Amino acid sequence: MKTLVDIDETFLKEAMIVSGASSKKETIMLALEELIKSRLRQQLKSKKGSGILPMNFSDLRKMRQRRAKTHKTL
Repeated sequence: MKTLVDIDETFLKEAMIVSGASSKKETIMLALEELIKSRLRQQLKSKKGSGILPMNFSDLRKMRQRRAKTHKTL
């Protein structure tokens, strides 16, 4: 899907350098992936100790290992 977005060139260039991305598209995709991961992590942390997530540390480790096998690593 093509989308027209006005992005500050200074931020985009800095993001490309920091991320090591070779294109603007790759930079934006990496940034979106990082944002999603960060927000999901925050949501998970906010549920810590609430009893909503019926898992222990071992369960979490197994879940991370499964996810690592199926998801692209940055």
